[in-house]
Amino acid sequence: MVLDTAASADGRTWQGACGRSAGNQRHRVCHQERLPVVRLSAGIWPSEDDLQSVCSLGRTRSVGAIVPRACKARPRHGSADDRCHACQGPPLGLGRKKGEHKQAIGRSRGGRNTKIHAIADAKGRLLALLLTGGEAHDCPPAQRLIRRTRSAKKLLADRAYDSADLRGWLHGRGTTPVIPNKSNRKRPFRFNKQAYKWRHRIENAFCRLKDFRRIATRYDRLARNYLASVCLIAAIIWWI
Repeated sequence: MVLDTAASADGRTWQGACGRSAGNQRHRVCHQERLPVVRLSAGIWPSEDDLQSVCSLGRTRSVGAIVPRACKARPRHGSADDRCHACQGPPLGLGRKKGEHKQAIGRSRGGRNTKIHAIADAKGRLLALLLTGGEAHDCPPAQRLIRRTRSAKKLLADRAYDSADLRGWLHGRGTTPVIPNKSNRKRPFRFNKQAYKWRHRIENAFCRLKDFRRIATRYDRLARNYLASVCLIAAIIWWI
């Protein structure tokens, strides 16, 4: 380490051999070889090396003026930010993901789920199956489901199928409806309470379906894949 200034014992500075003050003394080797103490590296460029400033595209928070004859001018709604629409909101989907209503997925109290509509014979074997969203009522798809089977003497169903139109349609097919009345019905219908006790056969069929995890919890995205799994399990239950 080389010091430019040295101090004696009494605190006075000394001069070198060339007669210069201690503040002007240079390194002896550097003075002889005439080498600078500090020099710029060849790989470092100065900051003023033909750098140009970035040109502004338009006014603040805007794309700028419209190019003539490039596109039709659209009316502005007076929003401070052109990227923000005055009436923001999600796309039209009724709060559901795209395509859910076509894949028998609905939202009920328990969340997003699928409802299985089925008809079973007297032995509890499934004859017809239909899928709807979890929020769908049982009565509207009843006629479409019953048309897939032959006409029976009696049809047992719970209170959800209590409808005057459905009862009249069943009588037209030659089927006697065994359906209990709702509590708010003003003119109740008569039904065979003894025959209604056999309705547990369809409940037992659904319990056997739910024994399979793939049916109890839907993992299939497409309704056709889930319906195929239900039909496969129903065929297995038929022979067990």
